[in-house]
Amino acid sequence: MSSLAVGKADTAADAAPGTDRSRPPLRRRIALIPTVTLLLGALYCLLPVAWVVIAATKSGSELFSTFTFLPGTGFADNFADLSAYRDGVYWQWMGNSALYAGLGALLSTVVSAFSGYALAIYRFRGREAMFNVLLAGVLMPPVILAVPQYLLLAEADLTDSYLSVLLPQILSPYGVYLSRIYAAAAVPADVVEAGRMDGASEWRIFTRVALPMMVPGMVTVFLFQFVAIWNNFLLPYIMLSDDERFPITLGLYTLLEQGANTPALYTLVITGAFLAVLPLVALFLVIQRFWSLDLLSGAVKS
Repeated sequence: MSSLAVGKADTAADAAPGTDRSRPPLRRRIALIPTVTLLLGALYCLLPVAWVVIAATKSGSELFSTFTFLPGTGFADNFADLSAYRDGVYWQWMGNSALYAGLGALLSTVVSAFSGYALAIYRFRGREAMFNVLLAGVLMPPVILAVPQYLLLAEADLTDSYLSVLLPQILSPYGVYLSRIYAAAAVPADVVEAGRMDGASEWRIFTRVALPMMVPGMVTVFLFQFVAIWNNFLLPYIMLSDDERFPITLGLYTLLEQGANTPALYTLVITGAFLAVLPLVALFLVIQRFWSLDLLSGAVKS
């Protein structure tokens, strides 16, 4: 009798509403749609990367004669040929990109930190109007600004120089926007007022109190700006004519154009594109580790 009661109880528990077994198959299938969508999106994004990685291992003859996702045996030769091309101009392009992206992202992060903190903490006439202008700059495509920037720098005789690529990258409307939002959320007004009551200057409050609180947000701004400048093609294409100042994006484009007449250069372009992605991956991994440590330390302090 007791075993029968237990069996009925188990059956009732299995059929209880809210359990997985009682859910109709249709609902379970619908619940899988977001997961399948994300998997398809990841596959769509990762397939080109996988193709570049595999194609970089193929020689010129293997590139067009073997299965697409079958690794080749020519990566070492491709790397050597790429390094020897025009006395190593590829590595000069990589160095230029590192200069543009590293210094430009650092300066842009500093300007964004100052601007975002000022817009978040201080009250002054025209603050909201200035912020709305910045929002308009976020929505404006960079292609619209490239030609006016070229004309302005041409008047200053700065075109075809490193500054012609660096200067337009220093002010980032999106970076200022993120900095203001993060400063308003991370820097309490009471802490700023307490620093003023203690006699600290505005500069000391910003550098010793507010800036450490804003570090995770500034890391985000730096990462976004670094990736944007590293991948930027249009601005260097308009500003530069000397290929020794080209970044990696523009250098690979000129190499690809020459590949139309010299198919052997295609392997160099693919290998160069693969190597150009590695600094971004390394930077993301390093910053992600710093990001996590900073957030954990903030949680411990709080």
